[in-house]
Amino acid sequence: MLNKILIVNGLCFLFCLSIYGQDNEKEKTRDTLTVESITEITEPINPLSPAKAAFYSAVLPGLGQAYNKKYWKIPIVLGALGTGIYFYTSNNKEYKRYRDAYKSRLAGFEDDEFYNRVTLDGLIRAQKFYRKNKEISLLVTMGLYALNIIDANVDAHLLQYNVNDKLTLSPHFKMHEIDTKSDVGLTLNFKF
Repeated sequence: MLNKILIVNGLCFLFCLSIYGQDNEKEKTRDTLTVESITEITEPINPLSPAKAAFYSAVLPGLGQAYNKKYWKIPIVLGALGTGIYFYTSNNKEYKRYRDAYKSRLAGFEDDEFYNRVTLDGLIRAQKFYRKNKEISLLVTMGLYALNIIDANVDAHLLQYNVNDKLTLSPHFKMHEIDTKSDVGLTLNFKF
């Protein structure tokens, strides 16, 4: 029994010495190994860049997108705002036509452009319709203007992040061999 204990203790002692010896060798190899690291030099982050982009977009829609070098967004911004302004002005023009005709009928004139075609109640309904459309198109245009500013701000924030090919998100299509059913999924890959 005593012999077994001595043998086990001796083996443990030798095992500990071999581990200690390996640690010393690892320390020696750490000194001799050189690791080449690839560092990318990037432009310094400008914390005021998002605020500048938002300000430029507020002053002139599309200018913030130009500041962010997203030139393809400028026609979209200008087209959206131009469409909203077009619908506002056309609904406002129609509203004024029906309002003027309604006022002239109330004054007793019978020479408005809608006299034989539209009744007095029809003029009231048309005024309400075009006023409502005018207000909706104004709200939509203001929303698009705000979206233009928000887009420039968020895009300027996202330009400050390092985006590279080491992180990819790609769709995949897989066909099961047994039951020949297909699966569509999304794969997130990290490359170290």
